[in-house]
Amino acid sequence: MTTLDPRSTALVLIDLMGRIVANPLAPHSGSEVLATSLELARAFRAAGAPVVAVKVERPNVAEQPPGSELLAEVEELADEIVVKRTIGAFQATGLHDLLRARGVETLVFAGIATNLGVESSARAAADHGYELVFVEDAMTALTAEEHRASVELDFPRLGEVVAAADLRLG
Repeated sequence: MTTLDPRSTALVLIDLMGRIVANPLAPHSGSEVLATSLELARAFRAAGAPVVAVKVERPNVAEQPPGSELLAEVEELADEIVVKRTIGAFQATGLHDLLRARGVETLVFAGIATNLGVESSARAAADHGYELVFVEDAMTALTAEEHRASVELDFPRLGEVVAAADLRLG
């Protein structure tokens, strides 16, 4: 069981947008990741910990593809929404300043894709000095192999990997 202080912890949800959640994903489906992420977001909100939803926008296009908005349920639970134009959530987004202004020291990551948006954001977060927690069953990738490589090889070097059921705020 991992217990985190809600006064210094934020949940960061990566790219829970219709067009991304709808992709064929593994080892968890987009709908499974969404459901688990929403449970986490409700728990964080109830504990007074901020929820940050990150969405990607393609740069240099006149219009974003259909399904590029955050899913409504995610947007409703987000305290902050960050728009990124790169793989990671920190590059030129103001995310670090936003988190520091809230006194955040620990980030809990969930979202899609494990080995792309989540891992890129986590690496930058580690460079900024945050403590990191990865909720394995609240993230997924295009293939189970890509997901496992991040979860089993990379994330343990950056922080702690947990299941949603083993995470507590208190």
